[in-house]
Amino acid sequence: MIDSEPTSGNAPGASPQQSPIGDLKEPSGVVHDKNEVPVVVYSRARGPIAEMTFLQRSLLFAELAMVSYNDEREAAEAARFVGFPDVTFFEHDGSQAYRFRNDDDCVIACRGTEPNEWNDIRADANAAAVLAETAGKVHRGFKTEVDDLWPMLETALIGNDLPVWFCGHSLGGAMATICAGRCFLSHIQSIPSALFTYGSPRVGDKRYINFVRLDHYRFVNNNDIVTRTPPAWMGYRHCGTEVYIDRDGHIGHLDALQKRHDRWRGFLKGIRRFRIDHFSDHPLHQYLGPILEAARREQVELARGDDAVEAAELTR
Repeated sequence: MIDSEPTSGNAPGASPQQSPIGDLKEPSGVVHDKNEVPVVVYSRARGPIAEMTFLQRSLLFAELAMVSYNDEREAAEAARFVGFPDVTFFEHDGSQAYRFRNDDDCVIACRGTEPNEWNDIRADANAAAVLAETAGKVHRGFKTEVDDLWPMLETALIGNDLPVWFCGHSLGGAMATICAGRCFLSHIQSIPSALFTYGSPRVGDKRYINFVRLDHYRFVNNNDIVTRTPPAWMGYRHCGTEVYIDRDGHIGHLDALQKRHDRWRGFLKGIRRFRIDHFSDHPLHQYLGPILEAARREQVELARGDDAVEAAELTR
């Protein structure tokens, strides 16, 4: 159950305590497990996701994508902190996803690549294009992962009368993209409200990405190499609206020349820290940090009576 009345995230003068995502100054919960890094979440859904600001949604879905990497016990505990007490885990032949649900919304979060899982490595590497269930062609490995899960997800969503949202990081972002497209074209009552992906690879060809038009926000962190695969020369294209995070963690639109300059400087910055930026920019925490800071700044501005940050301000 939701423990407070819904309050619009765009309401000028709204205090952090009134925010539909809660006060972001302190974690909403921490899940500890022996020999593992604690799962720390900051968002807490206090009303419909549709009433949140763009940055609040971006943080919520990034955290749920993070939660999806955990086992069922940890994920259920973390999801309760975030405001989703109803958690269902789906798995088939190594393909995995969670359904997070509360009184207002239903979220499908697909689990991303785990380096020690052969099924995930095989899916990433199997880059041949095959016919999609919708139109055009998609990455064979990503499609296979979704083929394993979709019958279970479709069954779980058939009777859903809540707004449904999709999210995921890395391979999970690619899977969420395909799942959202299938949901949009299926007989499921609830069409996807939006899709949020983080560090997602390219999924399909031009015909595929133009066939299904969804509200899709695709976060790209500076030099993240996964977002540049599979290569465009193989016919793959990105879908959705890019939300770019620069080398200093600022979220905003850059033109092609500015982005090239920023990526080069990000690469040099990584070298000075003895790391390869193309790989170190991919982990989900590299996305979560900048999004959390942006959402915190917005929360302060909202409390002062300023307007919320619109998606168009960060993507145009």
